[in-house]
Amino acid sequence: MAFLTLALCGLAGGVLGGMGMGGGTVLIPLLTLFGVDQAAAQGINLVSFLPMAALALPVHAKSGLLRWEGLVPLVLSALAFSALGSLLAARLPSALLERGFGGFLIVLALVRVRAVFRKKRMQV
Repeated sequence: MAFLTLALCGLAGGVLGGMGMGGGTVLIPLLTLFGVDQAAAQGINLVSFLPMAALALPVHAKSGLLRWEGLVPLVLSALAFSALGSLLAARLPSALLERGFGGFLIVLALVRVRAVFRKKRMQV
């Protein structure tokens, strides 16, 4: 894959990741669009998340955008279930991962569209 293509994928994922919106939501589909296997794209996303989070977290903390209450249970459960999820993903065929991720994106889009319509209804 060409360096420029990878750099543009990183740009898109980095901007969204830095904003706290989940850079993988765009990075994984972009990588698979350019021929990267689904499982590899998910692994690349996980590695790229570390520096994005390390740079974005202090900015968000300094801006007062973090809520510290409830952080420990959230982090502990996320650590446990991410370990379980990664073990599961390593054993699943790439085609199933693709369908699962695609379904997740569809559900996410529907939830966001519903929220927009609810917000508009409440403003009227």
